[in-house]
Amino acid sequence: MAKLKIKKGDKVQVIAGAQKGTSGNVLKVNAANNTAWVEGVNLVKKHNKPSAQNPQGGITEKEAPINISNLSLVTADGTPTRVGYRVEDGVKVRYAKKSNEVI
Repeated sequence: MAKLKIKKGDKVQVIAGAQKGTSGNVLKVNAANNTAWVEGVNLVKKHNKPSAQNPQGGITEKEAPINISNLSLVTADGTPTRVGYRVEDGVKVRYAKKSNEVI
């Protein structure tokens, strides 16, 4: 299982595929499958049977996982960037390669 450079809570932008150009916050990351769920991106319709919690049933929209390779971290000014690691004051930190700022 590889170490991923995108974590829960990061602001990311989709750089490839049908959702290209859209951005949102990472809700969940699955390192085993190299996928992430991004808020408002890759929405799918789910058909729900009537149940005790939802007596009406119906169709709901929810996020589906998207591959990490199709996501890029977004800097504070909104431009996509790659992620690097460096040690500052004895602590390993992530930084944006484009703007050189610590994430």
